[in-house]
Amino acid sequence: MPMSTLPRSSAPHAGMPPLDASADKVSWFEFAPARLFYTPVALYCAWLSLRHLGPTLLTGANPALPYAGLVGESKTAVLGTVSGTERDLISPYVSLMRWGGGGGAERSLEDAAAAMAETGLAFPLVAKPDIGMRGAGVQLVRATEDLAAYVHAFPPGARFLLQALVDEEGEAGVYYVRHPDEDKGRIISLTLKYFPRVTGNGKATLRELILKDPRAGQVPHLYMERHRARLNETIPAGDSVRLAFAGNHCRGTIFRNGNDEITDAMTDTFDAVAKSMGEFYVGRFDVRFGDFGAFRAGHGFRIIEINGAGGEATHIWDSRTSLPHAYKTLMAQFGHLYAIGAANRRRGFAPTPLITLARAWWREKKLTGHYPLTH
Repeated sequence: MPMSTLPRSSAPHAGMPPLDASADKVSWFEFAPARLFYTPVALYCAWLSLRHLGPTLLTGANPALPYAGLVGESKTAVLGTVSGTERDLISPYVSLMRWGGGGGAERSLEDAAAAMAETGLAFPLVAKPDIGMRGAGVQLVRATEDLAAYVHAFPPGARFLLQALVDEEGEAGVYYVRHPDEDKGRIISLTLKYFPRVTGNGKATLRELILKDPRAGQVPHLYMERHRARLNETIPAGDSVRLAFAGNHCRGTIFRNGNDEITDAMTDTFDAVAKSMGEFYVGRFDVRFGDFGAFRAGHGFRIIEINGAGGEATHIWDSRTSLPHAYKTLMAQFGHLYAIGAANRRRGFAPTPLITLARAWWREKKLTGHYPLTH
């Protein structure tokens, strides 16, 4: 089904498999401090570095991408590697500079208007930083006023993207792996993403609805800041308020393990996309769709982002996942990265020097601290 004819619906989780009641649960490690949770994974990577004799070997996993897409890569550069008919699967976008100095914001807005006119992009759009991970700085811009506010808040000298909104409830993360000696890749993780909502009763404020919600009430800090302008607003009876827009677990989106839904047709489609990118072997495709059945059949979706070596098999953030399974999954993922990096080194692709990688990480870290608030 062509994307232009996909049905649009504001119904909660429309086009997705039903979300069972256990989704209200929050596992004890879901929102644990990152330094604590990832320490065993870091130790495992240190062992892999010794085993393969290369501390940055995983940066050779995707020679087509800057630093293999591990950190500090440009979204524009990554999306630009998709070629042929597979480019039709990418949600259209333009890349723009946030100019600095006097009148810099106005110049950026003029560039945006010209680029939108040239490419046919129209509001509503998704604005996002060109460099950044975990949904940092992602906002829905519905009109010129929203875009102006975003540009004025964006750090001068950095680039951002405006991307066509795929106005559907369905979203998924597809983690793909293919070793260089393999003819066909495989999907090792499928994450189904559900955007939490609260429904008004004509009496309670948004703050009260969030606090009373079985899941949102356990992690209200994920939603309060982005909705601060509406927290004291009484939500009319029957009105549904979507609490998260960016499909990131750390931003409050509910993740579910969809590995049982992986199909051969889906695998064939993503294998073709990955191969169109040249020397790309491992990473996660984030997609949106309106019909889960069509998505399982390998069509009817749009790619909104591609993450390389820095992507994660995010089904581990399903609240039903055990900690041993989460670590087993992550260690298998990094095992693939190092093994592919080692194979590509034998093929003549040198890993990124450690100092270069550290500079890319530091640049991304500094930029992220100045991005607008994520919606």
